[in-house]
Amino acid sequence: MLKDTQGLVVTTDSAKAIAAINHFIERSLGYGKDAETAILQAITADPTCALAHAYAGAYYLTQESNKAWQQAQPYLQAAQQYLAKITNREQLYVQAILAWANKEIDVAIAFHEEITNLFPHDLISVQQGQYHYFYTGNQEKLLEIAQKVLSSNSEQHYLYGMVAFGLEQCHQLKAAEKMARIAIALNRYDPWAHHAIAHVMETQGRVDEGIAWMESFADTWENCNSMLYTHNWWHIALYYLELGNYQKVLSLYDTHIWERANKQSPKDQVGAISLLLRLELRGVDVGNRWQGISPYLYSRIDEHALPFQDLHYVYALAKAGLHEWVNEMLQSMQHHALSINPFLRRSWLEVAIPAARGMVAHAKGDFNTTVAELKPVLSRLHEVGGSHAQRVLFGQVYQDAVLLAQKQNQIYGMTA
Repeated sequence: MLKDTQGLVVTTDSAKAIAAINHFIERSLGYGKDAETAILQAITADPTCALAHAYAGAYYLTQESNKAWQQAQPYLQAAQQYLAKITNREQLYVQAILAWANKEIDVAIAFHEEITNLFPHDLISVQQGQYHYFYTGNQEKLLEIAQKVLSSNSEQHYLYGMVAFGLEQCHQLKAAEKMARIAIALNRYDPWAHHAIAHVMETQGRVDEGIAWMESFADTWENCNSMLYTHNWWHIALYYLELGNYQKVLSLYDTHIWERANKQSPKDQVGAISLLLRLELRGVDVGNRWQGISPYLYSRIDEHALPFQDLHYVYALAKAGLHEWVNEMLQSMQHHALSINPFLRRSWLEVAIPAARGMVAHAKGDFNTTVAELKPVLSRLHEVGGSHAQRVLFGQVYQDAVLLAQKQNQIYGMTA
């Protein structure tokens, strides 16, 4: 057995496997573009390393697509073959990823909590625990799982960035910025810490400062995976949107967001969709950009990896005029909601599906229906996941619908 870069025991005798695992850990915590390559190299070096197989499975699951879920399966099966011969920490981690693959998110969370309690140096587990809390709308726990291991990781800049984001999501903005600046003082190349401060400055209306801040670090994002590269540029675009510089926003969309996206990536697709919608809410003509995204969304219709993603997909399909696909997706969402475990089912049935109907109605110009569907779920939209900055969009759609419904009703009242 050998120890990884976090000082934790890994069941392997291969120095090459450990080196590759260390590279994977660094890339995962830093949102690097070659995390997949690194973990597959670890498996090549030691095909019996259960933790490496579990890491590979987790990597694919974070992609949140059917294709990636299928890619994860052989690695998860391999991890289970060696389960009896590995350490307690590794066993807990494998079980957490298996639960995730089975869509038992509450079970996965429980395993990550246990790992962080027993092995506070395991920042990969902390990161994945935060991920699940993020997409189930539990901001307090998102902060807590990172904060509780801070005293054990005082030199780990990635953890300061994790805590910073948790603080921001809990509206502790001053503390969030302080934590993120500590992370960046330790390592300028920490894109998640940059991202946390982007949220803080946006929330506080520090638009010009936010642009200067994010653009000063943009050179460090070239080695990021497409998700965080495009997402950090998305935050810059939001600043320019607030300034009313819509041509700049469209330029950023074309050069740094959709152009640099992995077109098959759900998270990259969501960022592009949300930016186009924000532009249209400001009265901006986005041209044929909806049609540029929609062909990539067919595979999403029956996927339902995350409700947050589905709300964006179904809107984009409606904006592209693909109404048969829209109806198919709404029916599929209902079927999915009735087939999943109770922990997730309630939010799908009571929040995600009504919100999806409201988003589709808005895309079609049926603003009365938008208001009727969105108004009852506004206070619960955190349950679908996403950050405050991302979810505020749904509130903007609702407010837009309220105003336009009033205008429509006045016109119809006058002509009746």
